[in-house]
Amino acid sequence: MMDKQTVWLAIIVIGIGTFLLRASFIELGGRFTLPAPVTRALRFLPAAVLSAIILPAILRGAEGGLYFGIGNPRLIAGIVAALVAWKTKSVLMTLAAGMGTLWAMQALI
Repeated sequence: MMDKQTVWLAIIVIGIGTFLLRASFIELGGRFTLPAPVTRALRFLPAAVLSAIILPAILRGAEGGLYFGIGNPRLIAGIVAALVAWKTKSVLMTLAAGMGTLWAMQALI
């Protein structure tokens, strides 16, 4: 078990490292331009990160494993939300449809 000083030192070092990493992008951002392929690739980064966060949560079953069945209310709500997002391009409609479907499915199951 680590003592309090080690834990606090780790928190401070990680905090300083995070600050320096973020500050470097702010400070260096205007000083040079990224190559065109890198800029194009970075446009897809938010969608990729969001997918990596959401997909495991949608596919998680009651027992903690992956569950692809029709009885998974998160999966059904995710599919409905994806369809609504694709058709309407509205964040508010997507949230309303996804959450409404999830709550309805949870009430039925």
